[in-house]
Formats: sequence, structure tokens, C-alpha cells
Amino acid sequence: MSGFFGCISKKDCVSNVFYGTDYHSHLGTKRAGLAFYNNKNGFQRAIHSLEDGYFRTKFENDLKGFNGTSGIGVISDTEAQPVVVNSHLGKFAIVTASKIVNAEELEQEFLDRRKTFSETSQGSVNPTELTAKLISEGEDFVSGIENVFNKIKGSCSMLILTTKGIIAARDKLGRTPVVIGKNDDGFAVASETNSFHNLNFTIENFLGPGEIVLITAEGITCLKKPGKKMQICSFLWVYYGYPPSYYEKLNVEEVRYNCGAALAKTDDTEADFVTGIPDSGIGHAVGYSNQRHIPYMRPYAKYTPTWPRSFMPQNQEMRDLVAKMKLIPNPALIKNKCGIFLDDSIIRGTQLKDNIHCLYAEGIKEVHMRIACPPLIHPCEFLNFSRSKNANDLISRTTILQLEGTENVDLKKYSDPDTEEYKIMVDRIRQNFCLTTLKFQRLTDLVDAIGLPKENLCTHCWDGSSFF
Repeated sequence: MSGFFGCISKKDCVSNVFYGTDYHSHLGTKRAGLAFYNNKNGFQRAIHSLEDGYFRTKFENDLKGFNGTSGIGVISDTEAQPVVVNSHLGKFAIVTASKIVNAEELEQEFLDRRKTFSETSQGSVNPTELTAKLISEGEDFVSGIENVFNKIKGSCSMLILTTKGIIAARDKLGRTPVVIGKNDDGFAVASETNSFHNLNFTIENFLGPGEIVLITAEGITCLKKPGKKMQICSFLWVYYGYPPSYYEKLNVEEVRYNCGAALAKTDDTEADFVTGIPDSGIGHAVGYSNQRHIPYMRPYAKYTPTWPRSFMPQNQEMRDLVAKMKLIPNPALIKNKCGIFLDDSIIRGTQLKDNIHCLYAEGIKEVHMRIACPPLIHPCEFLNFSRSKNANDLISRTTILQLEGTENVDLKKYSDPDTEEYKIMVDRIRQNFCLTTLKFQRLTDLVDAIGLPKENLCTHCWDGSSFF
């Protein structure tokens, strides 16, 4: 996934863009970049790899060379950004939070017209450069962005730094958020509202799906009104979002609290303590603990000075090692105890398997796992939230393959919690992980916990229901 931050101000905004972008570090671990504009020097840009360091340390030395009253930044799990291009629309820099499923098809269309690409991403075309080329086909920025929305399959939100201001555009179905903040000197625009508070910005506006605006230091001009259909990713609240952030005016931590409470209302398991798998499981666990009045304790300590996310290394063997060393158990709270553990999801199960092994090694009696969302049945088609290239990387699909012996299966019966097939699948996952009990959130309860109508949420990874 990716997260971006932009600022346009009556004063120099370099430090705001630097710190605001850094507040999106939980959304990406591979590449990051900054771009600024001023009348004297034009566009300035820096891009660094984050695979061997942190955003702050990589960009600190660049700051003294930057100046400008407008700028954008991005942190990404995929391509190098921002891209700076020159076109008939003028020179501009662009960052995106996107997943373009039909990138190869669009690339071939440009190549057939004898167009060239200068950027690459993981051996293929850079999605942000592809987006810039699609924009440049328009008569103006609005028609160019609409061209992006009409031609890509997947999702694409973006910030465009121009000589006249910052253009912000939210994905046509609003799968990723774009929020505007305001202070006395100008405006910020970001993926995550948690980037606003310490920089003295207050939330001004949540862009709607497909909405396009021009932001200057003096104000905001709507260039295209929002559409009526929305499919914002539910997983933003469950896992990806930072706890203080808001999407559609709904706070991440509050939704996680609601998720945990919903799981507790249908559970009568007895235990000595409740805990959350750090970090995103904590909010769910607090909601569960308070609802059932079972003490919240911390049988794990999270150790992440060097590896903030377990899938950061590109090598699978290294990812497995980091997943194992990420959480340190506390035997004083574990031995001869029964615990209820809350986690946001089970994707592949690499980290969960090692965590459970450690618990039993430290003498725990019972491990009751509660998952804040339903089983992931379908790979995400719209966001880069998982590196899985194959559906069978998902633990649910691996289990279904074990049960059925074939991939040619009606998956609907495995996504309905009231079917016998679903119950057998969950019990097989429980057995495979040596859990005492395992329960997943019902989709209806998750939707209620978020508080938006089901039709406004993308729930594709659980029920296969969403659309391009």
C-alpha cells in the first residue's frame, strides 16, 4: 500500500511535508520520496529506498537543499515516487496510492503507439509514471484524471504538484481516503489524518469518491464533484489505519474497539486474561476485554527498533525470522494460564504460528484466538495490502485446498459462517495452529462496528462482492 502527504502554505512548507510524510510510515516499507516547487528553482525531488533504513534518517540530509511553499511526499510498498514529468499540461510532480491491475495491458497500448517509459517498478512499468501518461492524454488535468479513472482497473488516488497549486484526486470509488487539513498558513492533504494534529492542522474536508480539487494557500476549489458510489476498503479500519486516524469521519481505534466488543458479545469462553497481538490487535482486545470484564494483560512485549513490520524484508526466510523475533513472550504472565488473543486478521499465518509455539513453550494452558474480521477468502484486487501473488497463499484458501483437494470450489459456502463448510474450514485452521478455540468476526458485525452501509464498503477479500 502507499500513503501520501502534501502541503501548500504562505510560508516554507518543507518541514511540514517531511514530518507529515513520515507519519505515513506504517503504510509502506519499500520506497519514499519528496518533491517541492518554488519559482526560482522549479521542481526539486529526492527518492530513497526504505529497505535498509527509516524515512527520517534517509531524508534528513536532503532537507537543507529543499525550499518551497508547496510540496508532496509519499511512502510506498511498491514503486519509486514522486515522478516528475513535462507535458502539454505543463511540468508537474505526482504521487499515487494505487494498484493498477491492468497495468500490462495499458503499457502495451502506449508501446503500440510508440510511446516510451523511463521508470520501472519490480521489473514492470512504474504505476505512477503510467498514471502520469494517462493524465497527459487529457485536454486538462481534470479530463486527464478522469482518463485514469476510466481506464484503470484497481484503484488510484493521487496528488499532483503543479506550478499553480496541488491537485488532489480520490479514487473513483473511494477505495483509499484523501483528507484535507487546514491551519493559519494554508492547507495539507493526506491519506492519514493522524499526520495533522502535531503539525497544527485541523480536519477541513474528506474528499468523496472521484472528487478532484485544486488546493492553494488561499483556499480549495472543487474541480469535479464526488460520485455517488463508494467502496472504501474496510481493512483500513481493521488493520492498516493508524489508531488516531479518521476515514469518512470514523475513528480507527473506535472501530477496533467496536469490533472487539462485537466478538465478546457472542463468546462465553472462560480465561484468565485478554490480550491483543501488537499493534493493531490491541484496540480490538481492549473492546473485547471491557465488554466481558476479563482483565487485559500483556503477555507479549513488542520489540521493533530495527524491524517495524514483519514482512519488511524481501526474502521469505528473513520475513519468517523477523516474525518470530518481533514479539517476546513474558513467562510470568503465561505459565499455567488460559488466554484470549485478539488479532486483526490471519493472512498467511506465518507470524501466528510462531507466536502460538512460543506460548506453549512458555507453559500456557489454553490459547483462544479471536480474529476481528472474517476469513480472507479472496486476494485483494484493489489495494496492495498483501504481497500474495497466489490465492493459495491465504491460509483460508490453503485450508480449503486441503479439504477439497482441488481449487475448483464454490467459495461462497466457505464465506458464509452459517454453513457446515465454513465451520469445518475454521476448525481445520484451528487444528493446524494448535489453538484451543478459534472464532472469526461475522461480516455483518464488522459492518456494524464500522458504521457505514455495506454498499459503501469494499468487503471483497471476505465475500468476493466488490467491483472495478
